[in-house]
Amino acid sequence: MSKSEQAHDKRGRAAPRNEPFLAEMEAKPFWENLREHKLTVQRCNSCQAYFSFPPQALCAKCLSSDNEWVTVSGKGTIYSFVTYHRAWHPAYQDKIPYNVSLIDLDEGPRLVSNVIDIPPEDVKVGMTVEVVFDDHDGYTLPKFKPSAS
Repeated sequence: MSKSEQAHDKRGRAAPRNEPFLAEMEAKPFWENLREHKLTVQRCNSCQAYFSFPPQALCAKCLSSDNEWVTVSGKGTIYSFVTYHRAWHPAYQDKIPYNVSLIDLDEGPRLVSNVIDIPPEDVKVGMTVEVVFDDHDGYTLPKFKPSAS
């Protein structure tokens, strides 16, 4: 990253970019699938329960280690959210105000993400949303926008 691309705090000091930890063993398939614009979650092969994020080695329901990554619809409902009016990290200074939302996917798992393409004050609990893929250099983030229907 060049110095001109690097985030800076209010005093002009360089701040590291905030990027996901892509090398985590359990999460690697999640990040690799996102690069292909596929939203995937873990599902237990023993009891068929879906895992919530972050990825885990064992099923929380039956403790089986036999699980697989399955593609989900990317549709869901906002369970809860918060709107930040102050940047918690210098890399977010140009994004305020922004929301952090808990999304209940139609299949059951819950993800933490952002709802975009809508003013933060219009984000509401119970709003239906669908995934959009936010491509960056080296990784893709799952974000959500209000559903058309």
